[in-house]
Amino acid sequence: MKKLLIFISLIVLFQNLNIAVNAGEVPLVFTEDNKTFGLKNVNNTVIVEPVYKKMIKLGDSAFIIMNKKNKYGLMDISGNILIEPKYRHVDRVLGKYAKLGNTSDYGLYDETGKAIIPPEYDSLDLLFGGMILTYKNYHYGVSDFSGKVLLDNLFDDIYMPKPNIMRLKYQGQWYEIEQVSADTLTLPEDINTVKTDANFKVTNLVSNTGVMSGYSVLTFTDYLIKVFSSISPAHEATIDELMLSQGADTVNILLKFTWLPKYPFTYAKNYYRTIRNPNNGPLSDVRTNLIRQIK
Repeated sequence: MKKLLIFISLIVLFQNLNIAVNAGEVPLVFTEDNKTFGLKNVNNTVIVEPVYKKMIKLGDSAFIIMNKKNKYGLMDISGNILIEPKYRHVDRVLGKYAKLGNTSDYGLYDETGKAIIPPEYDSLDLLFGGMILTYKNYHYGVSDFSGKVLLDNLFDDIYMPKPNIMRLKYQGQWYEIEQVSADTLTLPEDINTVKTDANFKVTNLVSNTGVMSGYSVLTFTDYLIKVFSSISPAHEATIDELMLSQGADTVNILLKFTWLPKYPFTYAKNYYRTIRNPNNGPLSDVRTNLIRQIK
């Protein structure tokens, strides 16, 4: 009887191990012509025919796909379509989220295809502290990765010069929120509590704070920060567009350097897209104050 119980226990153990191994199997991307890609399992069985122009790993259980019409969508590792390929633009965020959109329908999706942030924004960008900068109708807001809206889209501009500081422009006036008790800013669920919370310092920035006094609420250092803060998102978007979205074999793409000649033009396009809105950019404050003086 004891031997029988041991035998049964071993069977259950091996079954569990087998399930664990199978669950951990990740299909391999393959190509037959270096132009289109598909998926095979570890036994070399085709799961998805090589009909996609691009396949980009997302998290542990999905792929971003690009069809022959140059539209992006999302597929799981079993070949099931999670999001139909209908978007012109895609970015990976933190390796496990996909930002998909056309013009005014950008949303953030997890690797199961669930919309973390609904597809209703003109753009989405990553901020410090696990926050997402949202933009629609020429106004900015902030959401987190659970999809909760921390700041409604009411602000002319939002940027973070440091991980624990956020600056917001509202109706032409700049405000600063600093979390003095931590290295990274974490906005509370109820933003109204910031003013009464001892962990936060809220400052109303006046117009004559630096060498550009009379023309901008920002110091010259802040001016440079605003210029270069647009560089990083543009660089990330450029690298993703030129390299990470070129198929599965990123190493070969890097070695061939086929992306390099396109970098300056693609970067310029992404940088312009970052700062082009009328309420943003390093010269927006100069323009606002000049208009006030003219009036």
